[in-house]
Amino acid sequence: MGIYEELRARGLIAQVTDEEHIREMINNGKATFYIGFDCTADSLTAGHFMALTLMKRLQMAGNKPIALIGGGTTMIGDPSGRTDMRKMLTKEDIDHNAECFKRQMEKFIEFGEGKAMMVNNADWLLSLNYVELLREVGACFSVNNMLRAECYKQRMEKGLSFLEFNYMIMQSYDFYYMFKKYGCNMEFGGDDQWSNMLGGTELIRKKLGKDAHAMTITLLTDSNGKKMGKTAGNAVWLDPNKTSPFEFFQYWRNVGDADVMKCIKMLTFLSLDEIADMETWADNRINEKKEILAFELTKLVHGEEEAVKAKEASHAIFAGGASENMPTTEVPAELIADGKIALLDLLTLGKLAPSRSEAKRLVMQGGVFVGEEKASSFFQTIDADALKEGVIIKKGKKVFHRFITK
Repeated sequence: MGIYEELRARGLIAQVTDEEHIREMINNGKATFYIGFDCTADSLTAGHFMALTLMKRLQMAGNKPIALIGGGTTMIGDPSGRTDMRKMLTKEDIDHNAECFKRQMEKFIEFGEGKAMMVNNADWLLSLNYVELLREVGACFSVNNMLRAECYKQRMEKGLSFLEFNYMIMQSYDFYYMFKKYGCNMEFGGDDQWSNMLGGTELIRKKLGKDAHAMTITLLTDSNGKKMGKTAGNAVWLDPNKTSPFEFFQYWRNVGDADVMKCIKMLTFLSLDEIADMETWADNRINEKKEILAFELTKLVHGEEEAVKAKEASHAIFAGGASENMPTTEVPAELIADGKIALLDLLTLGKLAPSRSEAKRLVMQGGVFVGEEKASSFFQTIDADALKEGVIIKKGKKVFHRFITK
């Protein structure tokens, strides 16, 4: 089985421009391909996970990845999958985010001479002259066709800015530029990028008279059709300072029963034979499957040692005990007044709630436990003496956090 057939078997391939040609290229290690990452935050998320693992799989099969950091396109903002315009970032913010991305990508992809490359489209997009760009590529794009693209259609009701309208041209120019400079003959991306990717293949064909190819990967959604990689409205980050290894483990440990095998197929590097065997397991082994998923993905992102710690912490907590590997927040002494601290303050301090009003709502809905006892009131306080031993606060059934003072 070639890598193309494996990607098909794992359910990763959504759309392709020329299946037979792409199959031949990637099965024989002839693809120099790129995937773009816009620098909208200082960490990659679980939503980027499939793209990173795809790059790793293709590199292992002998193909050459180019990780494109979107230092230039981030200044425009991709309208795909959005109902509103993205926040405008400064160049300094974008440069900082790009550096953070690089460090995280190196855990998945092998960079170096003759291996993977990392480039930043700010290096060519920011120096473009607008009139020259219009003359060079503007005639290659039909406004009528662009407006039919799914990424623009969904924004037309609320209004599509001219700034965002240029995004397709910028992304297409990236492919065109890298085709000429680096011999990049393929682009991969999420299925919501299909229109943008076709724009690049068409630009190369019209300007250079040559064929380039595109393939989209299936978006990672749950059984309700919602994008995975968020919890309680927040992204699941790959940066351990934003989402701890334990919290990362717990996110995947708690995926829906209907989604666990799909995630194992798409995201882990377990063999297809192992996965086929797991699919025959009895229903009462569903939690075992979830733990395998959580362990394999935590190991990929944070290393085996952290994955083992997260697994042990999960076992300890759900057996009714505590764990030194549980997410822990040290409570500053200045926040304690008259020997106590408000429960709402702890919830926001530990980022179990984004604000006191949201913390209040959680308590009122009965979703907060102090130890094994349900929080009785949003006026509840925690004694300083208890914090010296450590107090475990639980949000819902699955989010645990320990608070302690020294």
